[in-house]
Amino acid sequence: MDENEKNIVSFDRPIEEPEPEPVKTVEIDYPRETEYPKAVIDEPAHAAPTGPSHSKPKEKKYVTKGALIACMILTMILSSLLGAFISGAYFSKTSSDGRAQRNDSELSQLDLGDATGSDLTVSQIVDKNENAVVEILMSGTQQNMWGQMQLVQGAGSGVIIKEDGYIATNYHVVQGANKVEVTLHNGDSYVAQIIGSDPSNDIAVIKIDAKGLTTATIGDSSTVDVGDLAVAIGNPLGQLGGTATTGIISALDRTLDVEGTTLTLMQTDAAINGGNSGGGLFNSKGELIGIVESKASAVGVEGLAFALPINTVAPIINDFIENGGNTQVADGIPAVGVVISDVSEENAQYYGLESAGVYIAQVTGENAMKAGFQEGDRIVSFNGSQISNSSEFITLVRKCKVGDTVTVVVSRSGQQIEIKTVLEELQQQQPQP
Repeated sequence: MDENEKNIVSFDRPIEEPEPEPVKTVEIDYPRETEYPKAVIDEPAHAAPTGPSHSKPKEKKYVTKGALIACMILTMILSSLLGAFISGAYFSKTSSDGRAQRNDSELSQLDLGDATGSDLTVSQIVDKNENAVVEILMSGTQQNMWGQMQLVQGAGSGVIIKEDGYIATNYHVVQGANKVEVTLHNGDSYVAQIIGSDPSNDIAVIKIDAKGLTTATIGDSSTVDVGDLAVAIGNPLGQLGGTATTGIISALDRTLDVEGTTLTLMQTDAAINGGNSGGGLFNSKGELIGIVESKASAVGVEGLAFALPINTVAPIINDFIENGGNTQVADGIPAVGVVISDVSEENAQYYGLESAGVYIAQVTGENAMKAGFQEGDRIVSFNGSQISNSSEFITLVRKCKVGDTVTVVVSRSGQQIEIKTVLEELQQQQPQP
C-alpha cells in the first residue's frame, strides 16, 4: 500500500470496517416549461453495514413538485372553509336579491355613521321621502311687451306637508297661475288650489283633494352644520320627477337677492336645475330641512344652489294651513320692517359677533328706521318672549296685526336696548318681518 492509500483509509473510516458499496445516482427532470434545477438523490445500492462504533447516516430529504402543489391546494381549501365559517357567523340572512344581511345582534352594535357620515344611507333617505315630493305644472297668462296677453307655462316641485293634501312650494313656482296641476310620485294627477302665498319669503301652500298621502318629516334647520349631508329631491327640467341628488351643506346664512327679494338661505352643492324649485332638501336622518329655492346660473359657475331653511318658512306654512291664507287677504301680513338672519356660533366667531342668535341684516321699513333699529343688532326678545331663532320671531310677529305697537329688545355692542315700533303691512319688496 502506497502513501496515498494509507491517507485515504485512515481519514474515511477504521481499517477493520469494509469499504462502503458503490453509490448510484438518480436524476429527476422537471417539466421543460419551467427551468427548475435538477435534484440529485444519493442512496446506497445496498444497506450499509452496521457496527458497534458506526451509526447509520441521516438521509437527505427533498420535497417534490407534486407534494408542494398538493400542500398549496390544501392550504387554499382550508382558507376558503375558514372564511366561509367566519362569514356565516357574521352574515346569517340573505335578502331576496341575494345580498347578505347582518345579524340583528351585529347590526345593533354597528354605527352606520362611522362608515357613511349619515344616520341613513342615501337610498334610505330617498325611499323615505320620494312619495312626499311632487311635480307641479302651472299655466297662466301674462302681458307681453306689445301689451298682448299670452299663455305661459312653468314647472316646479313641492313637498307634501299634511296627509290630506297640503303641499309647500315656492311662490315663484305658482306665481300668476290660472291653473296648477300636481302629479304624485305614483303618477296620479290632481288640480290644486292655491291656499296662500308670501312673495317676500318666496313660499306658498297649495292643496289637492287627496287623503292618506306620504308626508315629509319636518327637521330643525338650526342644527345644520357646514359639511352635513344634503339630499335634494325634485323635478329638474320639469320632466324628471323623483330625481334625487346629493351633496353637502356648503354654507349657512347666505343673504341673497333673488329676483328683487332679499332672502337668507342655506347653500348646498347638490345638483339643482330648473324645476327643482319648491322641492325638498333633506338631512342625514331623512328630515326636511329646506325648501329648494334656486341655483346660481352663469358661465363657469358650478355647485352653487340654495334652499329656504325650514325653520324660517314653517311658521308661514302653518299659518296658511290653519287660517286658509286669509291673513294676507284681510288685514295684510304684519312686519317689523327688518331683514333677519340666523347666525350660528361658528359664524358668530368668524365674523366677530358677540354670540349666536338672530341678527338684523337690513332695515327696510319706514317705521323700523324711525324706531332706531340698526344693521348688526341682535334680537333678544319680542314683546317679552326670548328669541333664539328667526322662526320664533316670525311666529310671534305673525300673531300680531298691522298697526300694533310692539316692544323689541336688541343687543348692540354688548348693551341691551328696548325699542318700540309700530308693525307695518308686509310689502312684496320687504323680505322679512
